[in-house]
Amino acid sequence: MTREPHDLHERALRDRAVRAARGQAPFDTLITGATLADVATGELRPADIGLVGPLIASVHAPGSRADAAETLDATGLIAAPGLIDTHMHVESSMITPRRYAAAVVPHGTTTICWDPHEVGNVSGLPGVRWALEAMRGLPLRALVMAPSCVPSAPGLERAGADFGPAELEEMLSWPEIVGVAEVMDMRGVVERSPRMAGIVGAGLEADKLVCGHARSLTGPDLQAFASAGIGSDHEIVSADNLLEKLRAGFTVELRGSHDHLLPECVQALATLPQYPQTLTLCTDDTFPDDLAAKGGMIDLLRRLVRYGMPPMQVLRAATLNAAYRFRRPDLGLVAAGRRADLILLDGLESLGVRHVFASGRHVAADGRLLAQLPPEPAAGPLRDTMKLAPLTPEDFRIRTLGVTTGTATLRTVVNPRFTEWGTAEVPVRDGIAELPEDGIFMAVIHRHGLYPATPVLGVLQGWSRWRGALATTVAHDSHNLVLFGRDPVDLAAAANALIGCGGGMAVAQGGAVTALLPLPICGLLSDAPVEEVAAQFAAVKAAADGIADWQPPYLIFKAIVGASLACNAGPHVTDVGVADGGTGETIPASLVEAHAA
Repeated sequence: MTREPHDLHERALRDRAVRAARGQAPFDTLITGATLADVATGELRPADIGLVGPLIASVHAPGSRADAAETLDATGLIAAPGLIDTHMHVESSMITPRRYAAAVVPHGTTTICWDPHEVGNVSGLPGVRWALEAMRGLPLRALVMAPSCVPSAPGLERAGADFGPAELEEMLSWPEIVGVAEVMDMRGVVERSPRMAGIVGAGLEADKLVCGHARSLTGPDLQAFASAGIGSDHEIVSADNLLEKLRAGFTVELRGSHDHLLPECVQALATLPQYPQTLTLCTDDTFPDDLAAKGGMIDLLRRLVRYGMPPMQVLRAATLNAAYRFRRPDLGLVAAGRRADLILLDGLESLGVRHVFASGRHVAADGRLLAQLPPEPAAGPLRDTMKLAPLTPEDFRIRTLGVTTGTATLRTVVNPRFTEWGTAEVPVRDGIAELPEDGIFMAVIHRHGLYPATPVLGVLQGWSRWRGALATTVAHDSHNLVLFGRDPVDLAAAANALIGCGGGMAVAQGGAVTALLPLPICGLLSDAPVEEVAAQFAAVKAAADGIADWQPPYLIFKAIVGASLACNAGPHVTDVGVADGGTGETIPASLVEAHAA
């Protein structure tokens, strides 16, 4: 089968489209009565649109043609290009690709750029090959990237695989792979480590896109990151950071997963003489409950409009700008000769999606998927990833060998997002160092079977006082088994629930599991419908609300899945120890020293 975008270049298709545009042959589909949102010119103008196969054959004066096999009356609706999500992880929604397509296509997303580094971190190259196979035949186009950071911080964490330059070269040779996914080892890039220079170089030598993850980089380090050949970033931490990255020439993938930053970013963009062509939009990470309720990309567009960004600029960022970034001239514009990916909206303010076309096929209407979905490909070894034995409460105690009673000094991790090193003096009773009053355990256990499954016990401060435990195998980006809580009995109960079901999320209180979300594929995904997974996920979040006191915007439920992300600056607990992605410092355990009374 001919791959995109070359399927549009077949001479017979172009011949038929030319004849239809000139009135010498009928259209396959004619959309009448619409107002076209022209994201190239910024105009809103009446137009009818004629489709031939996967092509737009003609955009012409209303009422001037009536010859078509099928006609759709779009009176009162606005025609716009299909939405392009420039950076995302299907795995964050905890459902398989076909379930993801069913969730987002009815809401106007026709193209995603998927970095499958979650399944890559768990299952290696077979996981990435599965991701490609799982997208075939769907009404959702996936531009799949080669995961660049498996693990995200080599030496500071250990995943289920290790992708070096050789693995990148292999993936980049696959025709479906469009580039190098977010490069997360920032220190390795700016210090020109041979590994990261080789990974980035593999993408450049293949003449494919190289995407970035430049959280907290600024000044010379940000310039160095760009000079390495990395062209995009989504890790925006402030309005000033957004402007600095745009001025540095990055394509910014403004993401919807950090809503608290969007109003100030919209205000900053409004101060520029023009909206940058290098501004695109992405979802990055969308949990299943939000996906089921809000539809993904369209929710981000609505929020940006609500925060004051002009609707045409929002649409342009989500379509034409993204198509330019991906070197896909067939996408991003409703115009003759382009791919017939388009949506019909009930208004520019409400952005209600009434109809969706993908490659000329009418795939969704009024929130309902019309296209048939193929079955999920066999997941095989991706379903057997919890390679560790059951745990006991004794695994979650800091023992002070040789000191039965006295005091201990612990090195702690302070704050939930922009982490800092801290220390705490705690009592030692019966040879066990107690937690500080404001502390909880964060335990990370290697689950991939490549190294011993020995719990690393970190101590977090500034995470509130927990009244139970939470376990997750959704833990960016190595996706080891990660636990939070104070009580060893609760920690063991939550951990064993996930060991038993193949991974996922669990909450325990009083020694019993109170909520469970099984994710048997890589410990990350379920093939259940999004509504079912969303309900289970919502139950886990509700149970977590009962054991922790969240403090937005940083101490939130979502913080648990990124708490071990060792590539970011500051200390993070991993299966290696407590590691600082900014400096490379690693300590094997929280206990510094103990003193007898």
